[in-house]
Amino acid sequence: MARLSEILRAPEKMGTTQWAENYRGMSSKSTAMPGRYNASITPWISGIHEALDDPKVERVVAQKSAQVAWTDGVLLNYIGRRIDLDPCPMIVMFAKRESAKDFNDEKLVPMIEATPHLSTKIPITSKRDKNNRFDFKGFPGGFLKLVGSNSPSEVKSTPAPVVCVEEPDDCNTNVKEQGDTIALLIERTKSFARRKIIYGGTPTVEGFSAVEFAYKTSDKRKFYVPCPDCGEEHVLSWDNVRWNEDETLNHEIFGKAVLDSAAYICPHCGSVWDDVKKNRAVRKGVWRAEGPFNGTAGFYINELYSPFPGSKLKILVEKYLTAKHELDQGKDGKMRSFFNSQLGLPYAFKSGLPDADVLAKRAESYDEFTVPVVGCVLTAGVDVQHDRLAVIIRAWGPGEESWLVYWGEIPGQTMTPERGAWVDLDALLKRDFKAVNGASLKIRAVSIDSSDGQTSDAVYSFVRRRMARGLMAIKGSSVNDDRKEIFTPPKPSIDVNGRQKSLRFGLKPFIVGTSRAKDLILGVDANAGRIKLEGDGPGHMHWYSGVRPDYWEQITSEVKVPSSHSAKRVWQKKSGVRNEALDCEVYALHAARSLKLHLWNAAKWDLERQKQLQMDLIDVAEQKPAEEKIEEKREEAKPVRDDFFDAFNRRGDEW
Repeated sequence: MARLSEILRAPEKMGTTQWAENYRGMSSKSTAMPGRYNASITPWISGIHEALDDPKVERVVAQKSAQVAWTDGVLLNYIGRRIDLDPCPMIVMFAKRESAKDFNDEKLVPMIEATPHLSTKIPITSKRDKNNRFDFKGFPGGFLKLVGSNSPSEVKSTPAPVVCVEEPDDCNTNVKEQGDTIALLIERTKSFARRKIIYGGTPTVEGFSAVEFAYKTSDKRKFYVPCPDCGEEHVLSWDNVRWNEDETLNHEIFGKAVLDSAAYICPHCGSVWDDVKKNRAVRKGVWRAEGPFNGTAGFYINELYSPFPGSKLKILVEKYLTAKHELDQGKDGKMRSFFNSQLGLPYAFKSGLPDADVLAKRAESYDEFTVPVVGCVLTAGVDVQHDRLAVIIRAWGPGEESWLVYWGEIPGQTMTPERGAWVDLDALLKRDFKAVNGASLKIRAVSIDSSDGQTSDAVYSFVRRRMARGLMAIKGSSVNDDRKEIFTPPKPSIDVNGRQKSLRFGLKPFIVGTSRAKDLILGVDANAGRIKLEGDGPGHMHWYSGVRPDYWEQITSEVKVPSSHSAKRVWQKKSGVRNEALDCEVYALHAARSLKLHLWNAAKWDLERQKQLQMDLIDVAEQKPAEEKIEEKREEAKPVRDDFFDAFNRRGDEW
């Protein structure tokens, strides 16, 4: 620790840990150990502080369990030091606005009250003060703003060089159709040269966790602990926790386990650590990176490192055995919680989705832009991005058996109607598609995503002029809404007359039941989902062998996993994977439902097939010489003329 004279001469050079040990007060309102902050209790915190203070580190990511002092030790100390010594605008985002209020009342205000260096800069009073609200703390040189991810307007409105996301896995990914709120928050830092982006949270489901993905993109630091007996270092792991069993015991939950015997075993020498020995070993631990540094410092820490009474080995074993007992009964809720909250690991949830390479092997040998079966109806689904349009075209047969006709993207700007990518999309949607018998088919219905506020006007303009061709503007329903049908009648027209009343034939956006559509296409478990059906028949999905390779990964990019807030399952996208192809499949299905293809009976499909066969004959006829075709038309018209004149003469005789 630096001498007091050195601190007084250059306080701005003081690191976060040093500041906390010298100035931070711990309030009895928020901790069981009030008084001066003691960094030695949680020794892993200092290494995270060093990364936060390092100008070369732009992002700090912590994949963590509960009870590792992240909020009190890492976040609050860093915020306190910045307010005191290096002030600037700061934003902390929580999953919900209510969580921001709890943070203010239970953590932030007690720290300010117990720390004179902060209370002089942010006086806590009961009077109304526009610079001292629960969600906004003003101080000389900056402010601290607390926001909820369920309010994108708060996230988008304020630039700041320091932003923090508390529990990223719980934050909204597309609130009010304005995009990922974490991405929106990070956008607010782009104009600052020395920005700091801080992630801290517990992971949820493997492959879908924002914290897990962020940690994987970091230098992946882990806290190595030396064994007191052999000196070898390792990362504390649940695999090394042991307990004895007593054959005379037969507890309903814990079975034969002797809980008091819980201990940690060194994987190198087999020495037995009790809680005291384990905590002493942890105090000598060091952070070691397992990957190259690329601007993001990542930290993994779990509850085995925690010295707090609620994290004793006996208590952790109790939680594990309780979770295992429920898992044996077919309930995985407590085991998921144990992996997330105690081990700081994402839970490997089994989705039942086929692997992408398995789907690719089922592709069939027909060409792109061709319809391999006579009697199909074409629909399209379009997903709108700012720099491209993603398009799926499907051919539908009886029982909603379907064949992929096209998957691809049209590059170009999409903000301005009738320009950029929209021109090429119009040409694609108007083109003819050849059926196996040579007949030319047209797309009959198109559903185009209009949920992005920045591109919705362009979508509306494009659709408004083409509604007669079956084009529809659509918006997805809430990701949690399983009750919304795939297709429902549209909302009132958004076009109004001079009296501000909806025009009867104006543009009416449709709401798509996206959750139900994904349930149908992907399925919720191993025994459901159309993409799992092999062979031919109702509901089966087919693909052409030359489809763009990213289709397979994108079509399986989402899984219905348990929500972090409840046992209810919700559709979530795998981290780092694009899902435009899946969205387009949903929209193409919506377009098919708009034509009520799922209600067509066999007779109607036979009629459709006959029409296409006639189209085939017409196409052949159009290849004959003009004189021959004129003569055929005359011969076709002769019986009609003869019948007309016979009827006319009979009517004259009656008169």
